[in-house]
Amino acid sequence: MRAADRTKDTPLKNEIMGSHETKIRELERLNQEILSCMQCPRLINYIRYVSKKKTKRFAKWVYWGRPLHGFGDPDAWLIIIGLAPAAHGGNRTGRMFTGDSSGDWLIRALYEVRIANQPYSISRDDGLTLNGAYITAAVRCAPPKNRPLSGEIRNCLRYLIQEFRILRNAKVYLALGKIAFNSTIWALEEAFGIEIRPRPKFRHHARYFIEDINKWLYVSYHPSRQNTQTGRLSWDMWIEVFKDVCKNFVEKQ
Repeated sequence: MRAADRTKDTPLKNEIMGSHETKIRELERLNQEILSCMQCPRLINYIRYVSKKKTKRFAKWVYWGRPLHGFGDPDAWLIIIGLAPAAHGGNRTGRMFTGDSSGDWLIRALYEVRIANQPYSISRDDGLTLNGAYITAAVRCAPPKNRPLSGEIRNCLRYLIQEFRILRNAKVYLALGKIAFNSTIWALEEAFGIEIRPRPKFRHHARYFIEDINKWLYVSYHPSRQNTQTGRLSWDMWIEVFKDVCKNFVEKQ
């Protein structure tokens, strides 16, 4: 009998399924909390303003215009942390990294390493699924000029902490950009009751093993147009991070 068959209708299988179902319930509760958040008046006013004013190419869209929660596989081994929803991306479509150029880069990369089932992310109902990954952000509302204030980052940090606790089986955290990098370190310390020393430094394609919790922190520049259109982040630089993550984690499992 194969090992997979031996868990059929056993307490072990029930425990595994129960853990999965518990994570789904905890995420649903957290997501509702995020959706109703009003902690940052500046951000709430801005996303509502953008949702009414819109931009010409999306004039016929009904914008989401609310805070955004993460999405993906509740059993994820990889958690990807971005900066915040884009004003005319996630704030329009209602899903992180969806409907903008950063989402195009991220989902195409995940597709190439066989984590996403398709190479595009254009709307909440486009059929995108992730196998082994969860996407979230340091800040849950689109900030003016993509620059959240320090207090706004602190307000959102509790949501990232809760996600890390719920998705406790994750082994790799990929932070996109300096703000996401800092928030990820703070959230890991709070979520798991540790102090990360020596302090990791932000640089593209850096990776740090956090021995206390047996997890990896990977770092990349954010795939914003400011980086991709200036040559600071090329496609080869970007996709190499994802190939490295998969090579050093998936192939060793």
